[in-house]
Amino acid sequence: MPPQRIVIVGCSGSGKSTLARRLGARLGLPVVHLDVLHYLPGWRRAPLDDFRARVAEAHRGEAWISEGNFASWTFDLRLPRAEAVVVLERPRWLCLWRVTKRAALERRDRPDLPLGCGEQVDRDLLTYVWSFATVGGPEIEAALRDHGPGLPVVRLRRDREVSAFLASPQFPAAPL
Repeated sequence: MPPQRIVIVGCSGSGKSTLARRLGARLGLPVVHLDVLHYLPGWRRAPLDDFRARVAEAHRGEAWISEGNFASWTFDLRLPRAEAVVVLERPRWLCLWRVTKRAALERRDRPDLPLGCGEQVDRDLLTYVWSFATVGGPEIEAALRDHGPGLPVVRLRRDREVSAFLASPQFPAAPL
C-alpha cells in the first residue's frame, strides 16, 4: 500500500504543485499547499505562529500530500507524521524558465495560489530560485536529517522520472 502522508519539496518552478495534484488524484489523497497557508492577500506573510497553527491543523488527518518547503518552520510538524518525502531536484535554468513562464502566461486561479495573490515574478523569487542549490536545498536536507531520519525519500530530477514515478504501481522509495 502506498504511503498516505507524503511531503513534496523542491525549488520554486520544480513542479511541486503539479506533482502534488497528480499524485493526489492518483492516490485519492487531499493536497495541502503550504503557500495557501502562509500567505495572506497581496503576498503578505502570515505571522509565524498563525502559519504554524494552520500547518498543524492541515496535517492532523491520516491522509494527505503536503506540497511546499518552509523546512525550518514546518518540518518539525510535518515530517514526524509523514510516511515518505519526494524531493524534486530540477536544474536551476528549468526552474527559472518555469516561474517566468508561469507568471507571464498563467492568469487562471490555481489551488496552490493563496487567496488574493496573483502569479508574479519579483527579485525575491528570482534570487530564491537562483540560490536554491546553495541555500534552500541544504536547508531542506538538514531539516530532513533532523526531523525525518529514516523516512523513505524519492529524488526526481527529470520529467521522465516524474512520469515514471506517477505511473508506477508502487511508491518507489529508498531511505535517506
